[in-house]
Amino acid sequence: MDPTARRRRTVLIAAIAGGLILLLLIGVGVYGLIRGPQTAEPNGVTPTGEPTATSPALVPTEPEPVVAFGGPEEFAVAVAEALFTWDTASGYEPADYAQMLADVAADTEADAAASDVRSYLPTPEAWAQLRTHQTRQWLTIDTVEIPAAWEDAAAQAAPGQIPEGSVAYTITGTRHRTGYWGTDPVTTTHPVAFTVFLTCTPERASAPSLAEPITDTCLLLRLSQLNNPLR
Repeated sequence: MDPTARRRRTVLIAAIAGGLILLLLIGVGVYGLIRGPQTAEPNGVTPTGEPTATSPALVPTEPEPVVAFGGPEEFAVAVAEALFTWDTASGYEPADYAQMLADVAADTEADAAASDVRSYLPTPEAWAQLRTHQTRQWLTIDTVEIPAAWEDAAAQAAPGQIPEGSVAYTITGTRHRTGYWGTDPVTTTHPVAFTVFLTCTPERASAPSLAEPITDTCLLLRLSQLNNPLR
């Protein structure tokens, strides 16, 4: 073959390959907004067509208030679910979901807690991109534990250094996202771990009777960085 023709052919093949790689990178860049390994059931249903335990059909269509009553562990779980549960097709914005957590933040840490919460939610720009894929997100929790680092800190703290009723829970689980790539439904999963710092004070529902159950009223203090929890 003529060397010039061979060189032109090589350049053409390289250009085509480069173009394909560029298209692939563009696709991956957009798809990365819904990143994570694809699960065996991409549209969140069993082979019989019934919703799975983590089906996007179970994701609320609007932000839900965080229940501040009960026990500290229950409150930590409620905070975790509020952090990770949202639907870009709901018509709400990240600020609407953040407000549910701001409503149960302690006054002394309100600004810091709000900043923590925002770091877990998509930015408005990312939200707009996710909305084009009709992305929903939710969390399945594997473990909820008081980390040893917190127990050590509480044991070594001077009197009054840690507010009474304060506790930390490290939560591990799986973040699920579902959306559409073109017309194809896609679900991705990603392991997550983080720590919720909170404070609870016991209250009696309607005081005089000793038979009335005592419940805890809890408030959010801070959140650790995502995937950088106390252990």
